[in-house]
Amino acid sequence: MTTPTFDPGRTALVLVDLQNDFIHPDGAYARGGATSAAIAALPERLTPLARAARSSGVPIISTHFTLVSGRGGVPLIAEHLRALRPFLRAGDFAPGSWGHGLVDELNPADASIEKVAYSAFLHTRLEWLLRKLGVDHLVVAGIVTNGGVASTVRDAHAREFQTTVLADGCAAFSDDAHRTALDDLSRLSHVAHVADMTAAMHSVGHALGNASGTSSA
Repeated sequence: MTTPTFDPGRTALVLVDLQNDFIHPDGAYARGGATSAAIAALPERLTPLARAARSSGVPIISTHFTLVSGRGGVPLIAEHLRALRPFLRAGDFAPGSWGHGLVDELNPADASIEKVAYSAFLHTRLEWLLRKLGVDHLVVAGIVTNGGVASTVRDAHAREFQTTVLADGCAAFSDDAHRTALDDLSRLSHVAHVADMTAAMHSVGHALGNASGTSSA
């Protein structure tokens, strides 16, 4: 694991697909029986990190898997996803819906990115936003490690962004898939623990607070 270091002016916390329809007991995946204790545990584990990011001035960007409506309001679902999750229906992951939103524990985000594929970079404004913010380091958490997280990190690497994947801030529907994905990602990304990154951000936040207090005295 990597000891976290970062420049708050050049870093963003990216929360991948931590949405109600994926995680909440009333969401689409719970309705279809596609649940995971490891995934369900993420919002509580990541809440202190989100608070530390805000205190240190690190923007929080949430990505949102989206099902776009087609003819007659029928959602446009990729064939592989339809086969894997046949319970998905109209209204699930719909833009602006409760299920599409970030889970309450981690709100508010500074920006949200709708996406229609695994990668948060494909067909989205994410790269444009990061360049405008002057960000070149992404701290990545979310779901699933072997899907949205891995694809986003690989696309970030291809665009020459530095990344830090939070090993216990990500999860998949199987522990083996999670571990294998992390091992693969460690070849192109830093890997750290949530607690260590939270402590690093808190340290920066305290320093900023002390500097602000000194300058206003």
